[in-house]
Amino acid sequence: MRKQKGFSLIELLIVVAIILIIAAIAIPNLLRARIAAQESSAVASVRTVNTAEITYQTGNPTVGYTSLSVLGGVAPCTPTAAFACLIDDTLAKGTKSGYLFAATAGIAGGSTTNNVVTVSAIPQAYNQSGVRSFCSNEDAVIRSATVAAPATVVIGGCIAPFSVLQ
Repeated sequence: MRKQKGFSLIELLIVVAIILIIAAIAIPNLLRARIAAQESSAVASVRTVNTAEITYQTGNPTVGYTSLSVLGGVAPCTPTAAFACLIDDTLAKGTKSGYLFAATAGIAGGSTTNNVVTVSAIPQAYNQSGVRSFCSNEDAVIRSATVAAPATVVIGGCIAPFSVLQ
């Protein structure tokens, strides 16, 4: 009887089973790492919007805070009344790195200008693009919540269940 060269079917099945076991361990870790990266990007974007809001409010004291779309502008951007060119256009459109962003300005305490603002970031697909929502008021303190936040942002909406980000 002559000896055949190559692998038997059992040997190939064992190799495939080992590869599948390794993939079953590695893929969830990869997905968690992706979620963590998108959450970090969302926090950085909320900080960027906070800085842009304060810059806009300082430069336009008769207007105060403004909406997200006014803070951006298409590159190459020249600042105008409609576009401040303080943040990138992708963020100004409200979607970046798997998160939906909003900035809602309003009037409180008898002021005549927009003296309060709430910036929020919620995952586009909860538990896929992120598991935490983030928000900040005019105090620029970023808060997070592990529950899916409402799709609409209200002035002063950065309260319980949101807690200060550690």
